[in-house]
Amino acid sequence: MPSSLPGSQVPHPTLDTVDLVERTLRNEGTPGSSSAPVLEEGDTDPWTLPQLKDTSQPWKELRVAGKLRRVAGSVLKACGLLGSLYFFICSLDVLSSAFQLLGSKVAGDIFKDNVVLSNPVAGLVIGVLVTALVQSSSTSSSIVVSMVAAKLLTVRASVPIIMGVNVGTSITSTLVSMAQSGDRDEFQRAFSGSAVHGIFNWLTVLVLLPLESATALLERLSELALGAASLTPGAQAPDILKVLTQPLTHLIVQLDSDMIMSSATGNATNSSLIKHWCGTTGQPTHENSSDCGAFSPCTERNSTAPADRLPCRHLFVGTELTDLAVGCILLAGSLLVLCGCLVLIVKLLNSVLRGRVAQAVRTVINADFPFPLGWLGGYLALLAGAGLTFALQSSSVFTAAVVPLMGVGVISLDRAYPLLLGSNIGTTTTALLAALASPADRMLSALQVALIHFFFNLAGILLWYLVPALRLPIPLARHFGVVTARYRWVAGVYLLLGFLLLPLAAFGLSLAGGTVLAAVGGPLVGLVLLVILVTVLQWHRPAWLPVRLRSWAWLPLWLHSLEPWDRLVTRCCPCNVCSPPKATTKEAHCYENPEILASQQL
Repeated sequence: MPSSLPGSQVPHPTLDTVDLVERTLRNEGTPGSSSAPVLEEGDTDPWTLPQLKDTSQPWKELRVAGKLRRVAGSVLKACGLLGSLYFFICSLDVLSSAFQLLGSKVAGDIFKDNVVLSNPVAGLVIGVLVTALVQSSSTSSSIVVSMVAAKLLTVRASVPIIMGVNVGTSITSTLVSMAQSGDRDEFQRAFSGSAVHGIFNWLTVLVLLPLESATALLERLSELALGAASLTPGAQAPDILKVLTQPLTHLIVQLDSDMIMSSATGNATNSSLIKHWCGTTGQPTHENSSDCGAFSPCTERNSTAPADRLPCRHLFVGTELTDLAVGCILLAGSLLVLCGCLVLIVKLLNSVLRGRVAQAVRTVINADFPFPLGWLGGYLALLAGAGLTFALQSSSVFTAAVVPLMGVGVISLDRAYPLLLGSNIGTTTTALLAALASPADRMLSALQVALIHFFFNLAGILLWYLVPALRLPIPLARHFGVVTARYRWVAGVYLLLGFLLLPLAAFGLSLAGGTVLAAVGGPLVGLVLLVILVTVLQWHRPAWLPVRLRSWAWLPLWLHSLEPWDRLVTRCCPCNVCSPPKATTKEAHCYENPEILASQQL
């Protein structure tokens, strides 16, 4: 932290200041020590996993009727948890369909412009935007594979898009974490868990994108791997979740995702993505690559149905609504079910994970080996994340399941980090197996794109996990979680800026040409990096800086504090939705005692 502020300026205290005051009062015995019991009353560390104590009557003291009631309650809770998890996964599937209906045509049109795609920054932004629009990294990767196989996109131009796809897929876990915003500590843990995934992806992009643009490292590695392997077409990877969820989701809506790739490759029609005809009265055809059924491809909405066609059986068969209207209906319904299931899952987890059960689960998940092998636990978690993601065939479902567990205190951030990194690896192995099942003329292109995705995530693990001192996403996510828990509206700003507004701005500048993008974006990126460097030096080496730069107090308050913005947002938000949680006794004590703040080195 920088040295004390000049003059008599006393800035509005931050959480770091509150913690500093607490430690001073506790350790140094300052005159404020008489208020120490007041501070201790609300003194809880949100990063320490809660105890989840079992307050129920011990099993041995229960009578037969009490034991039967407890067993029946446990069975009902388990059934409710499994049912909520099932509907949660189904709502994710319907949410993906809704985003595809809302943004698939736009996604296809974005991929058409090869001039823009030749710019690496524009390719990265397009990957983020398209994945955020369709809510499916598999769909975005399939578009890229189809374009590379059709010679409409070079492998070199596809590398930044794959990086953007990897970044865009982290939006799902961020949306899931916002369902726990009612409790400050739970929201802090859950949001930091979702943020650590996105921070890892962004840091990896910041290192590998310039390196790839200069040396084509990932492209050459994928070529070497393809040259060293003798490849034969394989079977399609098992899709366990689809088998379980399709009986319900196909009663709601069925889509033809081939239309997205047709739009990207220039073969688009004006037909709807909603499937209306699912088979024939005669011989059924083999399953196509779309998500809408196991029979013949979808036909146009307004086409005349042959006599042997069988209509699909879902809610929107024969509807006159546009894809946009259907997408809005599905979006609202799926988000409602998603939030309801998440709230129910969190409540049931809090009820089930008590006492010895919670201790056993935590011991297994957060276990560390003895001193010589202490590093092994994280790598086993990484392998577990990869294996579970491969089994589920969905990284979004896996990460969306880890985040609520972090919120209720079952999984720590240090253990969730390798689990999420393993999930990145697991989703690439699924793509590799899917590429092996591609037609012979597309197999090499599909495999090279899948290998680029794999090497990108592997390089990220080598950069940000192999050396413990370089695991920067963890402290950054902790700090981000603290800020977001205090100012809940920051989560919405992060979603809008990180996944929509900033990518759209970069995409708009890329349309004007690489020169304009460099002229506008270069100084802004340089300014951000300079601010980060000065801030880090203020924390760790303030003596290296000029006196003027040892704090940001000389700037207007709205440039170095979120308090003015918080007051503005709080006034604008209805019903105090964006209001921060009430200050703890410890924080109130600090706000009411400026002498304590004035005595600290801020």
